[in-house]
Amino acid sequence: MRKFDTKVQHLKYKVLREVARQAWADRLLETALDIPKMIVPGKEPTMRCCVYKERAILGERVKLAMGGDKTNPNVIEVIDIACDECPVGGYEVTDACRGCLAHRCEDVCKRGAISFDRYQRAYIDKSKCVECGACAKVCPYGAIADRKRPCERSCKIKAISMKEDKTAFIDNSKCISCGACVYQCPFGAISDKSFILNVIDIIKKSENNTKYKVYAVIAPSISSQFQYAKLGQVISGIKALGFHTVVEAALGADMVAYEESRELVEKGFLTSSCCPAFVDYVKKQFPDLSQYISHNLSPAAVIAKYIKDTSKDAKVIFIGPCTAKKMEFQKEEVRPYIDSVITFEELQALFDSKDLEIMSMEEDVLDNASYYGRIFARSGGLSDAVAQALKEQGIDNFDLKAVPCDGIEACRVALLKASKRVLDGNFIEGMACTGGCIGGAGCLTHGEKNKAEVDKYGMQAYEKTIGSAISVLELNKPE
Repeated sequence: MRKFDTKVQHLKYKVLREVARQAWADRLLETALDIPKMIVPGKEPTMRCCVYKERAILGERVKLAMGGDKTNPNVIEVIDIACDECPVGGYEVTDACRGCLAHRCEDVCKRGAISFDRYQRAYIDKSKCVECGACAKVCPYGAIADRKRPCERSCKIKAISMKEDKTAFIDNSKCISCGACVYQCPFGAISDKSFILNVIDIIKKSENNTKYKVYAVIAPSISSQFQYAKLGQVISGIKALGFHTVVEAALGADMVAYEESRELVEKGFLTSSCCPAFVDYVKKQFPDLSQYISHNLSPAAVIAKYIKDTSKDAKVIFIGPCTAKKMEFQKEEVRPYIDSVITFEELQALFDSKDLEIMSMEEDVLDNASYYGRIFARSGGLSDAVAQALKEQGIDNFDLKAVPCDGIEACRVALLKASKRVLDGNFIEGMACTGGCIGGAGCLTHGEKNKAEVDKYGMQAYEKTIGSAISVLELNKPE
């Protein structure tokens, strides 16, 4: 039974599971230092060069599972001791170099970083090279390759660089906490800090306190996860953890679609506010366009606000694929509504920390969001929902020109065009992760199949229009 895409994810999960298991039993303070030995009990290492280094790295993972570095505001952190196996990287001359006479690489290099041996094979002086890539572009043999580290290559906003000791460094002034580097690092040296202990504490207190109930707000991308069980069984598992009710964030998406379509008509041009990483990217890289960011909160925050407004003393936990959500819920405008955030990876760890066999559980049901609210999970879904919202509200005198952006690179191109007033569109749907939320760093699985699962889940919606889904909210308010 394969639950994760990679062994790195599985290792991260094992640490989270053990931390959670000890926390449920109120033993974490006494056993935290022993968790590395619990995971690697013998004298032989399982993944590293020696068992002592492996346990030292696991010790750092335990710290992240317990909340990480409190002095670092970013939820994405580097485990320095684990970041030592990648090549230095940069542009390098490969064996494909033929020692040609043209020496175009030398001519184009403005730093004088190219030299040649007696066979006329090129070499790059790293002390002079500025990694501009000009030499690689002009080489007729394609003999100069960009050997960037996986974390640098995955970070499309250039927030990752190398420190003097060659470990990765994250520039928080650029980072949007999308987690692309987390998923792509082959050694798991970059990870997101966890709030799993916070969630366990909230649940445990609710069990001893009848004054408040804990609500789980789940992202629609959950339909493509936990593929070893049925979705209804996953919902039963969440309730078995101690959650009072499970609510679809897609209901918040329905509400956002209506409000965002009206705002678009009023302003004439808009960028979406559903993806917190995209919103952060606009503010940091295109501040002049910040005025066009939709005033709406994200779907998760909108439905969480609805729960808090209609259910006294409720606590709300968001469960989804997104590491950037861990930054979003700490923001002043969201903090009153969402009490904590965990990913699907962390939810799996919670299930197993309590030895819940969700495959054997009865199927529970979800609230009925519309098809359009549920497809927010994949790229293009928000644009489709806004078009539908305009139609349902009888706004037929507005020509919607949506620009769905699949991944942060597509977002950059659209925003750059918008900043120069040459974008052929009036609504930018920004999704930082490739594929949309189904490509989030906190997903158990990634891939094209996930899109099909989301669409299938959307088609199963009882409510066929956005308006009908919103009206159900008024009829079925939380207790």
